[in-house]
Amino acid sequence: MSAFDPKMLEALVCPQTRQRLTYDASKQELVSKAAHLAYPIRDGIPVLLVDEARQLD
Repeated sequence: MSAFDPKMLEALVCPQTRQRLTYDASKQELVSKAAHLAYPIRDGIPVLLVDEARQLD
């Protein structure tokens, strides 16, 4: 399993809001606070698809 490089956050934005993402290492997710979505990271690769994102409460 590859690790996600947090330096990638500088280049990544939420595909829905175009806002910055935060990295949740414990859940291996990128979180969009603006969209209330958490995008999964699989094998070190962020899956930035709204259909794959988890809705946050």
